Amino acid sequence: MNRIQTRPPSHPGEILKHMYLKPLKLNVAQAAEALGVSRKTLSKIVNGRGAVTPDMALRLSRAFKTSPELWLNLQQNHDLWHACHDSRAWKAVHRIAA
Repeated sequence: MNRIQTRPPSHPGEILKHMYLKPLKLNVAQAAEALGVSRKTLSKIVNGRGAVTPDMALRLSRAFKTSPELWLNLQQNHDLWHACHDSRAWKAVHRIAA
C-alpha cells in the first residue's frame, strides 16, 4: 500500500448505517425492502459481516442518489487495508518483473 494508514477504513456498512439509514430513520428491514434484498443480507452489510457486491452497489447508488463506485471503493479500501494488515504472507513474494 502506498499510504500509511494505521486505522482501518470504515466498512461500507458503517457508512450506510450512520450517514444514510439513521438520518432517514430507516431500520434494516425497511431499507432491505426498498432495496429489494433480504433483511439478513442487508443486516450482514450494516454490521460489517458482509461485503458490498457490484449488484448491491447499484442498488445503494439508486436508492441514495450516490454512485456505485462510492460503495465499491469503500469496500475495496476496507478489504485492501485488512489484507495488508491481517496477513504478512504477501510480503514473502519476490518481484518477478522489473
